[in-house]
Amino acid sequence: MRTVHTIKELRAFVRSQRSRGKRIALVPTMGNLHEGHIALVHEASNLADVVITSIFVNPMQFGAHEDLDAYPRTLAEDQDKLQAAGNALLFAPTANEVYPHGLGDQTRVAVPNVSEGQCGASRPGHFEGVATVVTMLFNMVQPDVAVFGEKDFQQLAVIRKLTTDLCFPIDVIGVPTVREDSGLAKSSRNGYLSNDQRQQASALYRELKVAGESLAAGSDDFAHISERATAALAAAGFRPDYFNIVNSLTLKPASPGESELTILAAAFLGTTRLIDNLSVTR
Repeated sequence: MRTVHTIKELRAFVRSQRSRGKRIALVPTMGNLHEGHIALVHEASNLADVVITSIFVNPMQFGAHEDLDAYPRTLAEDQDKLQAAGNALLFAPTANEVYPHGLGDQTRVAVPNVSEGQCGASRPGHFEGVATVVTMLFNMVQPDVAVFGEKDFQQLAVIRKLTTDLCFPIDVIGVPTVREDSGLAKSSRNGYLSNDQRQQASALYRELKVAGESLAAGSDDFAHISERATAALAAAGFRPDYFNIVNSLTLKPASPGESELTILAAAFLGTTRLIDNLSVTR
């Protein structure tokens, strides 16, 4: 596996693979890789001849009081994991390489509607940062397919919409969430949790499943389901951010009688913000 740090090197590699007729997959990440990320690489390997993974802790998607400086950077360990997974190229640029003129002078991409609410409300500007850097990566790599995790359900919806709206000829693939034995979704931020908190954190997925069972049984009392889950999370030691039941496609609040629903949840455990989701078809 090769590692490159410049757009020039990246594009030279892509050109060499295209000249050989290779199908290319892109897996964008922020590093500190875990089993969930490696599942994305494996799925990309099934869909393309060559897998390019990017590692870039994108400053544009962090708010003023979020954990940009503290976000774990584990390049050497990540390289070993990608090598073992059969990744062909790692693109690990600096912020100056991606934003040579600084964030203040950077063109930005905004995706309406699906970016609003949920994490879009709790983290203003976050999805603009995500949409901008993903658009840039799509232009840098011009992959045939791009693979993302379903754990970040709203992010995946944002990326699918920008891909359609900006006419990128890219297949965007979502991969199911990889979980720990407790049910906790694999996340780079799980490393912030103490051992006791990791066990406590399983309550988030447990409450998603309880709510999902109510929806699958036909309940349309979305407010009651959300209020019960929020209270249960607070009782379990969380500081709930949101617990919303939405239309799976539009991410708008669900309406009675809809059949494709997704529960989107976020909550703080100590200083760590965890997100998760569960989709229900009925």
